[in-house]
Amino acid sequence: MSGNIPLKQQKLVCIKSGNRCAMTDCRRELVVEATENDDPSIVAVFAHIKGENEGSARFDASLDVKERNKHANLIFICANCHKKIDDQPQTYTTDKLYQIKATHEEWVRKSTEGEVVNVTFAELNVVTKYLVSGQYQQSDSLLVVHPADKIKKNGLSGEIEALIRMGTIQANQVADYIDKAIDIDFGERLKQGFVNEYERLKNEEQLEGDDLFMSLLDFASGGSNDFKEKAAGLAVLVYLFEKCEVFEK
Repeated sequence: MSGNIPLKQQKLVCIKSGNRCAMTDCRRELVVEATENDDPSIVAVFAHIKGENEGSARFDASLDVKERNKHANLIFICANCHKKIDDQPQTYTTDKLYQIKATHEEWVRKSTEGEVVNVTFAELNVVTKYLVSGQYQQSDSLLVVHPADKIKKNGLSGEIEALIRMGTIQANQVADYIDKAIDIDFGERLKQGFVNEYERLKNEEQLEGDDLFMSLLDFASGGSNDFKEKAAGLAVLVYLFEKCEVFEK
């Protein structure tokens, strides 16, 4: 199932799938939240679109082992759907599964949904919970022009640019909240927490571009499965994308 798949690839598959089954008629949540004593539990299959081993469904001998276990060839689904696609390879062809995966990941991006892990540092939790509460009303007059040059320099796709555009509207609410915070060091700690995670993802996990942005978004929203919390995390990420050394200027 996932024994040969690098942990980095498993994480990216989870994040981009929103922790849900990619099959459109299923989409059940596949990551059980962490408890006080245990880590999250993945009740899913990292299925290979082009089969992992000779004789498996949709096997392609032209792919080496590394390519077979990359994110591009993996689809995150439940055990029932995995059985179905492998039993019916003529129906669930390679092309069809690539399309199902692309459609699902687009749905996740547009829905801004997904939650499993707890937020990493308290300051981020305070900001996201504040935005989620609706105490601060959105104002279109606060719209900020998105940093096009920075998007281009970091090789971010049009899909990520669309997310950044979405986040700019509420990013001003993050700025307003930080400016009004009684704790004058709040903003600096929030920024530093993000920079630390950015450096870890970039240097230790060697992520870049869209993969790096999506991993930071997952971090920003605490891995949340809730639309509002995901949107709040996006607002925080976009604010910091513009204001500090998260991604190259």
